[in-house]
Amino acid sequence: MKNAHLIFILIFLLLNACDTKKQHSSDHNSSTVENLYLGQKPPGLIPKPFAPGIVTTDGWEVSGVFTPDLKEFYFIRNNAETKKRELAMFQYKNNQWEESIVSPRTGTPFIAPDGKTMHLGRQYKERTETGDWSELKKLDASFQQIQIMRLTTSSNGMYVFDEIGMPNGDGIIRYSRILNGKREVPQDFDKQINTGRMNAHPFIAPDESYLIWDGERESGYGDSDIYISFKKHDGSWGKAINMGDKINTTGWEAVAYVTPDGKYLFFNRNMNPDNYDNVDIFWVDANIIEMLKPKE
Repeated sequence: MKNAHLIFILIFLLLNACDTKKQHSSDHNSSTVENLYLGQKPPGLIPKPFAPGIVTTDGWEVSGVFTPDLKEFYFIRNNAETKKRELAMFQYKNNQWEESIVSPRTGTPFIAPDGKTMHLGRQYKERTETGDWSELKKLDASFQQIQIMRLTTSSNGMYVFDEIGMPNGDGIIRYSRILNGKREVPQDFDKQINTGRMNAHPFIAPDESYLIWDGERESGYGDSDIYISFKKHDGSWGKAINMGDKINTTGWEAVAYVTPDGKYLFFNRNMNPDNYDNVDIFWVDANIIEMLKPKE
């Protein structure tokens, strides 16, 4: 009976230890989730400002992007004290988000899907062995001739980028793939994408299944709206779809971006039409993309 009693105690202690281990694991996972996205409560299908009072203020903030591990968040802002635009960063380390200024503004930031390159228009930086970013480097000569505001990349290395359309507003969006191991010269997207005015700030999905950009069209809500086009089975691009009145207003919506985990759509909106001194970063559940996808 003593042996049976001892066995029962050992089993009880073992099961209790397993439960405790599971609880610690659950607590750790919960803590990790809570600390994602600067600790902000995720949005639903109605866009809301991202990190009010931390990132989003009464000033000018645009172009928010995360690294693939979601531990670094970069964005451009107008420094309230110096009145100069700068690239700022929040980094998660030592169990908290720490703020720093990376540099004066140079281009529009985008982190490649593999996390190894930060694109800044016609320039870029690479991750070093220490985890820092290298000095600025230039894309090859065929890109230097184009006044690029934003360049994004797919997992296959396809570049998708714009060209400043000022002063006449004839901005166009181009792409460049890697073919037979070589980078092709920039190509124009067709009229499904390049119609209307001020086509700019493209975002190509990592798997190249869709393209998001902003532009002005007669059928839009006012200023620049955000549009999406889905790639068809034959490789062509479907018609431009306005992302709707939950995303677009009579004001300026632009610079859309989907987080590396595919969960959220970030974009910019000026809070008062015709006034661009107060531009905020918004986010919304990325399920809105699936809802817009044509049913085949």
